[in-house]
Amino acid sequence: MRKYLVMAMRTPRFDDSVIVPHKEWLADVRERGQLVESGKFTDSTGGAYVITAESLSAAQELIHTDPIHTTGASELTIYEWEITG
Repeated sequence: MRKYLVMAMRTPRFDDSVIVPHKEWLADVRERGQLVESGKFTDSTGGAYVITAESLSAAQELIHTDPIHTTGASELTIYEWEITG
């Protein structure tokens, strides 16, 4: 398994109604053992989370089911993350 950092930056289409479905999605990913950690930015521009997946394509497939992505509320950028310390 590899780790992936997902940066989620809010778009002009962001609406607070997506927060609960996004949190439920994160809880489901955590239950499956794929969510390492998550959090929002204190300036309210978005947030980030770290997931595990077998490959970049598997990680992309997973994050594209996140409600903040499917609604267009946030733009997601994913990076394979090699944590060194």
